Amino acid sequence: MPEGHTLHRLAGDIESVFGGRLVRVGSPQGRFADSAALVDGHLLEGAEAWGKHLFVSFGDRFVHVHLGLYGKFDLHPDVDEVPPPVGQVRLRLVGPGGEPGTTSYADLRGATTCELVTAGQRDAVVARSGPDPIRAGADPMLAWERIRRSRAPIGGLLMDQSVLAGVGNVYRAEVLFRHRMHPLRPGHTLRVGQWLAMWDDLVALMAEGVRTGRIDTVRPEHTPEAMGRPPRVDDHGGEVYVYRRTAQGCHVCGSSIRTEVLQGRNLFWCPQCQRTFRSRAVQ
Repeated sequence: MPEGHTLHRLAGDIESVFGGRLVRVGSPQGRFADSAALVDGHLLEGAEAWGKHLFVSFGDRFVHVHLGLYGKFDLHPDVDEVPPPVGQVRLRLVGPGGEPGTTSYADLRGATTCELVTAGQRDAVVARSGPDPIRAGADPMLAWERIRRSRAPIGGLLMDQSVLAGVGNVYRAEVLFRHRMHPLRPGHTLRVGQWLAMWDDLVALMAEGVRTGRIDTVRPEHTPEAMGRPPRVDDHGGEVYVYRRTAQGCHVCGSSIRTEVLQGRNLFWCPQCQRTFRSRAVQ
């Protein structure tokens, strides 16, 4: 499932290509046809993301998209002509290109959610979401209030979108490693300073993800160049410490990376760098 930085990057691209322009809105597949007709030919005012939710603004109406596991929203700016849709295209946007004589279009396929909502409905989606580390002014203490009261594992809380918006399996695994925290440590055992340090790290890492379009989490001393090791080869790209590195050696201590399933998703951690938490009260 795309993580929050992907949605923020997508929102920026949509706004850059279509923002402030009259666009045609259609649903070649047909499932969004009635809603598309209500905004077809209207001004696309902008686009924004909150966590893993994308909102494309048409004034008092918004196209709300959640890509889910398999969704893709592909943008094609400045083409000579718009080709016939291929596959199950739920939503197609078409507008003038940035170059004379060109057109831009975007196709949405496979999304979990594609619906036309009011401003109030958009606000309700946002209200159910936790703070988003990528959004300016987001309050980490809103997430902390949930974490400090919970006996659930921090590895699960970080993926709960009502606690924290936009963090997926990669950022979850990596920020826990960077802060030497075992993913099964109960949330209520954290100190506020530990949480704020993790939040600040997520703010920086995810903002860099928006800028580059990939997730890189290793510090300068652990890059392939610094360590003399081959670059990571993975469909997800990016240099990471533990994500999808099961049984491989930790870049810091050499221990074999472990994995375990939590709430239907794979955890990844280093048993040496992220030791099991034991309360001082029972030691």
